[in-house]
Amino acid sequence: MTPPRPTEIAAHERLYRTLRSRIMLGEIPPGRAMTLRGLAAEYHVSMTPARDAVRRLVAEGALSLSGSGRVSTTALSEERIEELAAMRALIEPELAARALPRAHHALIDRLSVMNGQIADAVERHDATGYIRCNLDFHRTLYLRAQAPLMLAMLETVWLQLGPTMHAVYLRLRGQQEPPRHHRMILSALRAGDEPALRLAVRADVTHGLRHIAQA
Repeated sequence: MTPPRPTEIAAHERLYRTLRSRIMLGEIPPGRAMTLRGLAAEYHVSMTPARDAVRRLVAEGALSLSGSGRVSTTALSEERIEELAAMRALIEPELAARALPRAHHALIDRLSVMNGQIADAVERHDATGYIRCNLDFHRTLYLRAQAPLMLAMLETVWLQLGPTMHAVYLRLRGQQEPPRHHRMILSALRAGDEPALRLAVRADVTHGLRHIAQA
């Protein structure tokens, strides 16, 4: 078997990261059908990096791939949403608690600014901006946990939920409000209160996913 050329590896990595970001932010709707040939043409790569990028995303649960080469984003069942919600409710409070000892004032101030950006996205009815800023808020905090395996697992959950979250946001446009639980998270961080932080993060996660389950 001929090993992939360096240019193909670079093309595969670029395409993987681009598609992964677009899926996580919900820019590709749930159930959207694509083809390997179409992806290769759209992103100006050959079939090999397109196939490799898709296979990685299939392994992460973000895409499905049929034997005929038909590719689609995941359309979540109620059972799948419930399972992903349970995973978030387990992982995210733990990551936040592990981050707490390293949550210095500069980090909390940065998170406060990011929370303002989330409110701005809500005001503009910007679904993609809202999801991006919200994920950045959580990721910035969880990076302080220094638990890369847990964070990687969580990102696969976010990845699978992205298209559905975006679609639900668009249906609820005008009814959304800035996540009030973020203020509780910030207060708990400032107070160094781990039980309150766990409760606030869990409430934030379950509140957001309740919209998906009811949509």
